[in-house]
Amino acid sequence: MENLKNALKLIKLGEVLKKELRHSWLSDGRRESVAEHTWRVALMAMALESSLPQKVNSEKLLKMIIIHDLVEAYATDIPAFDTMNNVEAKQAKVENEIKAIEKIRDLIGGETGQLFYDYWFEFEHKATYEAKVANALDKLEAQIQHNEADLETWLPIEMDMLFMLDKHTDFDPVLTSLKNLIVEDGIIKLKSAGINVQ
Repeated sequence: MENLKNALKLIKLGEVLKKELRHSWLSDGRRESVAEHTWRVALMAMALESSLPQKVNSEKLLKMIIIHDLVEAYATDIPAFDTMNNVEAKQAKVENEIKAIEKIRDLIGGETGQLFYDYWFEFEHKATYEAKVANALDKLEAQIQHNEADLETWLPIEMDMLFMLDKHTDFDPVLTSLKNLIVEDGIIKLKSAGINVQ
């Protein structure tokens, strides 16, 4: 019964991600929730798995994707550009997220809590092929969403970030090809708005 009570606590925590909004807008002008982002990253993994050059452990890949943003229920979503050039902000984000995953591990308890904790760190450290794929899809989904949103929602830094995706995909030729398609869509969007892209 204790396991079920802890599972229910976790499930209730998951509702926070339905309400936690990201710095991303949908094509209809509504802000995206963390839960919506996570769902589409999982969809991408399922859609692309058979195209990847290496065999992946699908279960592990999907679990890492589902777990990776759970810390934001406590630590909130912090856009990448807020920490990109700020060492102190980046360190504070890391510390807050580690505290959050420790809290989640303790909330769930037992082997399951430890599994969540271990998968989260595996994702963060890009320790395996699955973790690298999950990280790449996480970043690519965010750019797809930017491409789908009105250009008015883009910050100037996000125009630059369109061309910074290589570091997330350069370990894999398939993900690099997908990244190229996504960047191409972004360039078309910028050019159609009269923005000079070099």
